[in-house]
Amino acid sequence: MTTGHLSLDAQSLYAQMVKDLNQLVPANAHLVGITSGGAWLAEQLQTSLQRAKPMGVVSSSMHRDDFSKRGLADSAATHLPFEVDGAVIWLIDDVLFTGRTIRAVVNELFDYGRPAAVHLAVLVDRGGRELPVQADYAAARLSLPAGQSLRLMRNDAGQFIFSVEGS
Repeated sequence: MTTGHLSLDAQSLYAQMVKDLNQLVPANAHLVGITSGGAWLAEQLQTSLQRAKPMGVVSSSMHRDDFSKRGLADSAATHLPFEVDGAVIWLIDDVLFTGRTIRAVVNELFDYGRPAAVHLAVLVDRGGRELPVQADYAAARLSLPAGQSLRLMRNDAGQFIFSVEGS
């Protein structure tokens, strides 16, 4: 197994994401970060975009199709401090791969109500979909071998960096 840092600049992609989402995401929308990388991004986006609407965090743990293997993992609990019924929601995630996390998160959202619309913005779409899920916005698209995983991390200064693991 190899571990390393990808030359893809996460901070630059985040800056581009801020610029683009400022134009795409309406003021009445709620940002909802998917634990954990997506929640980090959503927290910073909430500040960078100067959004007044409360943001939320959603966990995929309870609706994953591999729950029996993964359990609750180290995922934070879902926290949606707004009425989901009729809300416009922009899900924020770090890396889109198979689509299974997004499927689980949408199921979790609907446990809380029926949103008017759900959109998806990701920092990186790495392809390799197993489900028909597509991001409305991706700051970057790239291909990695199936055996590698791309993870968003924060360094000691709180800046975003990518780590690539696997063969």
